[in-house]
Amino acid sequence: MGIKIVGKIEKVNGKEISYREFVEKNVDKNQPVVLTGLMEDWRASRDWVTENGKPNFQFFATHFGNSKVQVADCGTIEFTDQKRVEMSVSELVDQWLQDSIHEDGNATAGVSKDKSFLYLKDWHFVKEYPEYIAYTTPQFFCDDWLNLYLDNYRIHKDPDIYSEDNEVSCSDYRFVYIGEKGLRTNYDLYFSFLIDLGRLSMQMCSGPIVGRQINMKSSVYNIFDDVSETKFPGFKEEDTISINHNWFNAYNLGWVWDLLLKDYNEAKEYIEDIKDICDDFEGLCQRNLAANTGMNFYDFFIFLARICFANLVQVCHQLRDAENLVWSLPSKIRHLTLNLVSIQKVALKMKSMEGLTRNHVLHLDFRETLDDPEFFELCMAWEKTYGTIYNQQKCDYHLEKSLTCDIRDLDIIRTLASQVSTPEDLVIFIDNIITKLVIPDN
Repeated sequence: MGIKIVGKIEKVNGKEISYREFVEKNVDKNQPVVLTGLMEDWRASRDWVTENGKPNFQFFATHFGNSKVQVADCGTIEFTDQKRVEMSVSELVDQWLQDSIHEDGNATAGVSKDKSFLYLKDWHFVKEYPEYIAYTTPQFFCDDWLNLYLDNYRIHKDPDIYSEDNEVSCSDYRFVYIGEKGLRTNYDLYFSFLIDLGRLSMQMCSGPIVGRQINMKSSVYNIFDDVSETKFPGFKEEDTISINHNWFNAYNLGWVWDLLLKDYNEAKEYIEDIKDICDDFEGLCQRNLAANTGMNFYDFFIFLARICFANLVQVCHQLRDAENLVWSLPSKIRHLTLNLVSIQKVALKMKSMEGLTRNHVLHLDFRETLDDPEFFELCMAWEKTYGTIYNQQKCDYHLEKSLTCDIRDLDIIRTLASQVSTPEDLVIFIDNIITKLVIPDN
């Protein structure tokens, strides 16, 4: 196994590029880029790094030491992944410090056989410590449907496997990873965009770029077999604290569905031999899909419908306030329309799926959803997000009446069939919205 490494990744000063330039050059074309100059004011840049530029492991032990975290033992493989153990942050840091002392006292070169290979993975740090603002998401990465949704809804709930701490019903996709030099890498669950804030640099990787053809999900890959200082002068193996912020939106939504469908077919194939004796074979496939991937077809469909509704609320406010040039930004309306079109394209792909057309009753009503407090919070987050992207001053949307109730009287809402139960319903719902929209020119 190996990674084919070709070309170069451009490095750009994040303060010298506009959001539109970033989207057109990198996001839309799926081109990775290294953005610099965006981390100087972050608390993490001050607290998590020592004066000599090394990761400050002791800071974590002192301030977050009681947190229970998942730790991969990279020296031990179980099935197709590293062995996982649960430890407190303090216990983990103590182990690293013991390894460091042992190495320093070892006169021979190389790594001691007694050295551990422990790697802190998938720590939901932002959710666990919401008052500690480690970083502020740059404008470029605010269009984050995944985490905006998960801040208000659970993406999957199953009474048999659901718990507050269960990774299957994970709370968000904003992680902290901490590891010593020489440890192996991990894979991206959803082919999402990824902001990797490792050490003092920022990287945005999108979708299945060069080297992503490798099935990272079913294997453990040591990147140092292909990436070394010999091939890349200046490359070093170093202890690292990495902030990973996974996200997807209109530009890579189709990849998420493609991956979900691939995982579904694999889950179905594994249990094909019991199909004839299973009372609810499709239901079992969907349960296994959620257990393996974090969500199933129904979860994804409900996600799409609610995101569609949130975009419609924003569109309606833009149309309602069309006489106010401050709020009526053509670029913002086009962006919201792009969102709706991307959802519709995926819903069209989902129409033929048997698991979404029988045995399960799904029902969402737009007008009823407007009364949902969680949906109101999602709409508030949506307004803030697109206000940030398009540099709008804050609107007075703090009253629920202003955000959700007033738009009921708009023609686009009064004449809209609001019930969505199948992907076909969602396609028609979006069709009706788009045909009523008039997108202004620049």
